[in-house]
Amino acid sequence: MPSITRRSFLVGAAAAGAAVAGGGFAQAAPGASRVGLTREEHRVVVIGSGFGGGIAALRLAQAGVPVVLLERGKRWSTGPNADTFPNAVNPDKRILWYQSAPQLFGKPAVFDPYVGLVEAVAGENMTTMCAAGLGGGSLVYQGMSLQPSEAVFNTHFPQALDWDLMNRVHYPRVARMLQLDTAPDELVDSPNYLAPRIFARNVRRAGMPLSKIPMPIDWSFALRELAGEMKPSYTNGSGAMGVNNGGKHTVDVTYIAAAEATGNVDVRTLHQVTDVERDKDGRWVVYVDRIDTTGAVLENKILTTDTLIMSAGSMNTTKLLVRAKATGRIPDLPDALGEGWGSNADRIYVWTNLEDSFGVEQGGPVVYGSLNWDDPKSAHTVIQASMPPMPIDARSTMLVGYGVSESRGRFVYDAAQGQAVLRWPKDGDARIQNGHIGPAVQRIAGPRSILTDTNNVLNSTWHPLGGACMGTVCDLEGRVQGQRGLYVLDGALMPGNAAACNPSLSIAAVAERAMDQIVAKDVGTLI
Repeated sequence: MPSITRRSFLVGAAAAGAAVAGGGFAQAAPGASRVGLTREEHRVVVIGSGFGGGIAALRLAQAGVPVVLLERGKRWSTGPNADTFPNAVNPDKRILWYQSAPQLFGKPAVFDPYVGLVEAVAGENMTTMCAAGLGGGSLVYQGMSLQPSEAVFNTHFPQALDWDLMNRVHYPRVARMLQLDTAPDELVDSPNYLAPRIFARNVRRAGMPLSKIPMPIDWSFALRELAGEMKPSYTNGSGAMGVNNGGKHTVDVTYIAAAEATGNVDVRTLHQVTDVERDKDGRWVVYVDRIDTTGAVLENKILTTDTLIMSAGSMNTTKLLVRAKATGRIPDLPDALGEGWGSNADRIYVWTNLEDSFGVEQGGPVVYGSLNWDDPKSAHTVIQASMPPMPIDARSTMLVGYGVSESRGRFVYDAAQGQAVLRWPKDGDARIQNGHIGPAVQRIAGPRSILTDTNNVLNSTWHPLGGACMGTVCDLEGRVQGQRGLYVLDGALMPGNAAACNPSLSIAAVAERAMDQIVAKDVGTLI
């Protein structure tokens, strides 16, 4: 029974992640020659609405700069007792971006085409999960918001970023915007939160550090669920692919809502960017397909802009730029473009406990983690995450590990496919994963537990980083070398890892730091 249960959980919890991606760019539907073409000119265009794009749009708007923000996905509005997001155990079309080939563990999952939440992008030895929707990855991430220690930060990030400044200004600014908070003891002590308590007990038994994890969550929503005021979303682990009740401070309801309130930001969802180009006059040209929720192209657009900010995420920003370089649309991009990519050494385990039951309904999304950061060169983190509700007691929960990795992948343009493809070394994360993350997970689980490494089924990451890295392709503020008015502000800018943390908080803090400089120095000159 445990093996059947674990497989059922893997299929449900990793349904989006197990898909094998198709192409990376929108394809016109039959009859597309009759689709109309619209041309527009703008001062600033931002591609992507995650942490980088949302922050860039807000800070420019506050400086009085009009911005067009393009997002390929849709708005996902939530509220108490909503049914906005899909159930990870019983996935439907909302879980998959329409360009992902719907293959779950080698078996077809028959969904109608839809602009779903996650696209799986297949590369050599690595499949990367890329979010779609207004708010980007903040819609589907668990929400762990970890700030690296000074030693780990300075070991893996350029010291010119200035730890002292970011620790004093930019990390706290993001924390305020996302309203970070840890789970209250009243909630953790409730029956639904048995799994976090067992994790905490085992971490202490192993002599490892234990911390509550700051989360972008109004925990009163979870307490109201326990009181029966809303149907469960936090308290039974069903929010793995988005929290239906609200109370999660995602980018769309924080940064982007504030940006729209200025009146200076035009948010355009269901706008799929297919190519970017530098015009003869030095301005930037963005080719866009306006699509419906099935992915059918309704309109072609050509947007010309003085300033282009690439914030489509590590994979899509890098793929667009590598394609532009290879096809001559932007021929003189830096030589290091496409290099320096890392997976954050992600590992997801199913922990089956033969001594204790974790409970059928496991409160989440995340309460505790073990931050093993004493040695900055091998720093790693292990957290416990709730498992979606199952019809039986699976005696299982999830453990997630990530850490610093030395290996790097690179993107190569494949002319036959017409796109850039990631090449990742087969054993790229072996040192940190086999030498540190795996043993830490085993110590926490204990000798009488069964651990199932989901990456043995599909080597994947939810935390792609690099491809247009600071220091080699861009400066610390995301200005692309030799390209006036072209910026990268997202995970592609990061140096291939996130200093033993999940990346969201550092991506956001780096973007906040960059926008301080860009607003002060570039608005009125480059912008």
